Amino acid sequence: MADFENCPVLDIENVSKNFVMSDTVVHALKNVSLKVEQGEYVGILGPSGSGKSTLMNIIGCMDNYDSGEYRLMSIPTDKLNDNQLTMVRNRLIGFIFQKYHLVSTYTVLQNVMMPLLARGYSYKDAEKKAKEKLAMLEMSDRIYHKPNELSGGQQQRAAIARALIGDPKLLLADEPTGALDTKTGEEVLKLFRTLNDMGHTIVMITHDLNVASHAQRIVRIVDGEIAEQ
Repeated sequence: MADFENCPVLDIENVSKNFVMSDTVVHALKNVSLKVEQGEYVGILGPSGSGKSTLMNIIGCMDNYDSGEYRLMSIPTDKLNDNQLTMVRNRLIGFIFQKYHLVSTYTVLQNVMMPLLARGYSYKDAEKKAKEKLAMLEMSDRIYHKPNELSGGQQQRAAIARALIGDPKLLLADEPTGALDTKTGEEVLKLFRTLNDMGHTIVMITHDLNVASHAQRIVRIVDGEIAEQ
């Protein structure tokens, strides 16, 4: 792994991504450049079809790009093979999804432990760290519950604990309040601000200006291009 001290969390330069749909080329991203420093809280705002989901997938090392450069913690992602990309996602990025993506047959504790078990931690060590993260998020009384026994806000807190457990360099959140009522969504956004105050770097993807306004900086994407940052 690279030397992470003082480097940007992500540095995207002139990245383009095209899709071919029914013999038509769709320019999803057009020479996008974006830099996020350590400790920033950035909201990427755009309507449906703007390219924000494509950008999120590239930031999360879940999709490739056609041209340009993307460095995650100084690591040139286009030089990595599939196994290396999997390791980067596990060690450097904590994902927070709109629909939580919790495994329904696992308890909250087991769901939160999963990234560390995938990394090779012992069950005992993964369990200890998962309990610590869940306690920090005031979820200690729910650790043996299944996801369907939790409210939406509790499920998102469990998902945030899972994202945090590997001490990632980047928290990447995709419409994190989209499945929540207004009050619960505000509580999650308040939690994001607390996590940012603790030093966590957050990139949040949203179509909602009210949600994006909770971030320190708003990056607007329109028709595959950065319109404002």
